Amino acid sequence: MVGIVVVSHSDALADGVVLLAREMASEQLALEAAGGMSEPGVLGTDAERVRAAIERAMSPDGVLVLMDLGSALISAELAVDLLEGASGPVLLSDAPLVEGAVAAAVAASTGAGLAEVAAEARGALAMKIAQVGPEAGTAGAASTVEPAPPDASAQLAVRNPLGLHARPAARFVAAARAFDADVRVAKAGSSTPPVSARSLTNIVALGVRQGDTLLLSVWGAQAQAAVEALEALAQTGFGDGIDKRPASAALSKPAPASGSEPKPDPGSVLHGVPASTGVTVGPAYHLGGGPAGPPPERTLEPAGTELAAFERALLKAREGIERDREQLARRASGGEAEIFEAHLALLEDEALLDPTRAAIAAGASAERAIYDAAAQVAALYRALSDPLLAERAIDVLDVGGRVVAALTGVAPAAGAALGIVIADDLTPSQSAKLDPGQVVAIATARGAFTAHAAIIARSLGIPAVVGLGPAVLAIDSGTTLLLDGDAGTLTVGPAEELVEQARGRREQQRRRAAVALTRAGEQGALASGQRIEVFANIGTPADAVRAVEFGAEGVGMLRTEFLFLDRATLPDEDEQVATLLEIAKTLDGRPLIVRTLDAGADKPLPALPMPAELNPFLGIRGIRVGLQQPQVLATQLRAVLRVAVEHPVKVMMPMVATLAEVLATRRVIDQARTALGIEAELEIGITLEVPAAALMAEQLGRHLDFFSLGTNDLTQYTMAAERGNASLEPLLASPQPAVLRLVKLIVAGAAQASAARGRNCWVGVCGEMAGDPACAVLLTGLGITELSMSPSLIPEVKAALRSVSFDDAYRVAEAALQASDAQAARALALDLL
Repeated sequence: MVGIVVVSHSDALADGVVLLAREMASEQLALEAAGGMSEPGVLGTDAERVRAAIERAMSPDGVLVLMDLGSALISAELAVDLLEGASGPVLLSDAPLVEGAVAAAVAASTGAGLAEVAAEARGALAMKIAQVGPEAGTAGAASTVEPAPPDASAQLAVRNPLGLHARPAARFVAAARAFDADVRVAKAGSSTPPVSARSLTNIVALGVRQGDTLLLSVWGAQAQAAVEALEALAQTGFGDGIDKRPASAALSKPAPASGSEPKPDPGSVLHGVPASTGVTVGPAYHLGGGPAGPPPERTLEPAGTELAAFERALLKAREGIERDREQLARRASGGEAEIFEAHLALLEDEALLDPTRAAIAAGASAERAIYDAAAQVAALYRALSDPLLAERAIDVLDVGGRVVAALTGVAPAAGAALGIVIADDLTPSQSAKLDPGQVVAIATARGAFTAHAAIIARSLGIPAVVGLGPAVLAIDSGTTLLLDGDAGTLTVGPAEELVEQARGRREQQRRRAAVALTRAGEQGALASGQRIEVFANIGTPADAVRAVEFGAEGVGMLRTEFLFLDRATLPDEDEQVATLLEIAKTLDGRPLIVRTLDAGADKPLPALPMPAELNPFLGIRGIRVGLQQPQVLATQLRAVLRVAVEHPVKVMMPMVATLAEVLATRRVIDQARTALGIEAELEIGITLEVPAAALMAEQLGRHLDFFSLGTNDLTQYTMAAERGNASLEPLLASPQPAVLRLVKLIVAGAAQASAARGRNCWVGVCGEMAGDPACAVLLTGLGITELSMSPSLIPEVKAALRSVSFDDAYRVAEAALQASDAQAARALALDLL
């Protein structure tokens, strides 16, 4: 890999440029600063320093040296003369220092040679010219030679919120470079000619934003493979993800930007969005959201010093975000902690960093520059018509506030005294630090069900109502409030009778939750003694630890997709074995059910490109992918078999619809056994999500050991209602009587298959219905004997099961089959709890 050396008259500037370039580079890249003289703070260049830096960066691929001006070139040339026995060539570059270092670092990280890295560095100003100046089109002359027709082409929709900023552009370049193909890309509607996708500079210079369309033209032996890989990457939002509002999400109610609000009268009720369930009473406690205000003025340091301080603050902010992520992962779950991945990405986003660095260069303090840049980017978010994206403004302010705090040493407000926290909006970092032992509830003027702070509040079990409007901010501190996180209301100065009722409900909830947690380790069973296994759905080894802590009796579904995400190559057999062994050892003898890869056009993976489909939910997904890509399925099954030799591991295949798919999968398993020479016992099942499989349960059960019902997709396909479509929420709500009828049919089919083959075929549920106490009661009444859910839901579900007999569960389940809708069916079960 080509090494890079940055030479500057200022040691702070050289260090800052290296910090910036390293953010975009591979960890293995040798990137060295050679700035200033031996005396700290003295401007100048030192040939010996440059020589030492070149030697540290040296590799057989060579070293590229970038310089600022004047004597830097002389020192660099002298340093090259002083080298002895260099293992590779050294090239001095005339590229712009900052932009050139960034472009060179990205190119070198992708394995480019010295000449190509140097060319990328020299062309680095094109990305800035293309976005800032009217002369953008003069950065390079278009070829007048008419190219041959491309071997493959495609149009890619850009759906990630910030478009192709630096990080997703780097992923795009890496994906294009992975193939023996010449990939050219243009932005639809732009007069700029197509550019090479091997260049980060070229891609960023296109100025691609959300809503744009990329036009791909590809030549070469692997043209079609390259197109498919880039299509798959685009469907993931170029690695940034595509925000989708859940069906139950409500719209945000943003507070006006300015203006005073009258104080709510005692007894008045404010209505908002229920964000986290629970009812509570407590005094109002005001907490500011986002940066409290502009940082104070101070005496400025030289621009190079300010820039270096800013780069150090970015690193400190990163450390703080990573600490909060780890802390929340311990308190809640890895899923909620992933919120902070977006914050880490913002620390690298040019939309935030470029204006900051420009302001510092123009004479602003580092803290004021990042404060203003964060405010400007947040304003852009809030102006977006999509409420989900508008909510993300608070994330930008949160990141900006962290950097300001790192620069000034004054941390933003985090915790609170005992009470109901009131804020315009809560940042995720503030929410993560809230202690449920001190904060009894959260009430905000802004926000929505899908806001990151709301997600964290739910994971921590803190009742919350968001989007209450600006009136909530006019409430005096200390005012008694009654917050109902179920109804989405906040009562100001409630009557004593209401307070007593709420306190009674709260105490009942608290006692029930506490008892459930203390008994979480007990086996799942109904009051009448029938055994119901309560397992956990997990997606990572860390989730297995939490599952055991919450009383899981095993893992009912391990989503193996985490092994395949965000990587250009498929995991090999040994890597999969190592991960499965880690999880199996954590479970310490508890059963582990491994679901084979559940991917497809609706869940694209960079390492497994697939063509786009008009209706991916009805397309190539689940076991259909495995049977079309038998080497991928076989590798997974060999890994499972190897672990099953010493641990109680089972396997299930997703999206099975026919007996032919079951038989084909069994043949792959038999071939894997033969290849390994292993005779390990391995229970085989399917994730039953397709109504066709439900109707064929008896026939399928003769060749399977279990069914695990994926009720999310089973409901979607039964009700012909796409998951995630908010307007279809009534059809997607659980428990739909039609879905319950299919459950009864599946249980009966499994029983008939068991009798015919003389071996039990049991039926469990791994969908969302399993973790809902009311639905769990109905499912067990229909004959379900295993329920698998998110770890934190296990204590409450076990408690619900202990409270009902099988006869009562059977009675209400049979009645629910005749219910008019999901709400009526649920009410029958709730009457038992």
